[in-house]
Amino acid sequence: MLRYLYGHDLHLHPKLSTSMFRDRADQFSARLGWDVHVNANGEERDDYDALDPLYVIWQRPDGAHGGSMRFLPTTGPVMVNEVFGHLTGGAPIQSPLIWECTRFCLSRDAGPRVAAALMLGGGEIMRGFGIRHFAGVFDRRMERIYRAIGSWPEILGSEGEGRDRISVGLWSFDADAQSRVATRAGISPDLSRLWFRRAFGDSPAVLHARSA
Repeated sequence: MLRYLYGHDLHLHPKLSTSMFRDRADQFSARLGWDVHVNANGEERDDYDALDPLYVIWQRPDGAHGGSMRFLPTTGPVMVNEVFGHLTGGAPIQSPLIWECTRFCLSRDAGPRVAAALMLGGGEIMRGFGIRHFAGVFDRRMERIYRAIGSWPEILGSEGEGRDRISVGLWSFDADAQSRVATRAGISPDLSRLWFRRAFGDSPAVLHARSA
C-alpha cells in the first residue's frame, strides 16, 4: 500500500523508515555509484531530508520499504535550484504551484508495478494539494522507466551524452496520465484516493505553509 509521511513522523514507523534509507544507500551508492553520504547505520540521507519533506512510500506487507519518492515545495531550498540550477540556465524554478520530486528509489526486490504505484501517489499529491507540476532531475535510465510507467516529463534542460546524460524535467498529471499509470500499477483510482484520504482527509494541510 501507499503511505504518505512527513519527515517528522518517520520515527513512528521505524521499520519502514530504516529500510527506506538503507534501500536508498543500496540504490544510489552501491548500485549506481553516486557520490552520496551513507552513515554508520547504512542509511543514505542528505540535507534535504532534514527539511521535513513529504515522502510517498510503498509499504510491503511485512511493513518494510518497497519504493519511495521525496517532495518539497520549490518556494524553499530544493536540489533543482541549488545543485542543478545550471541545467535551466540559472533561472530558478520557484512557484507555490510547483514541488520538487527527488530520491525516486526502488528496493532490489520491488515488484514491477511499484514504480507506477509511486507515480500514482505523486498524482494524488498533485491533485490533493493543488499542485500543477513536479520538477525533478533524472538520468538516462529513468527515461525508459517513466515511459513504461506512462508518465513522462517535459525536459527543460540536459547535460552529458548517452548514459551520462542528466536532465531537468517538469511533470503534469492529467486524467489520461492517471488512467495510464493506474493501469500500469494495477491499482484502481478509487483505492489510490482512499490511501491518500487515510493520510490527509479531504483537505490536506499545506507543507509548512511554504507553498502558500
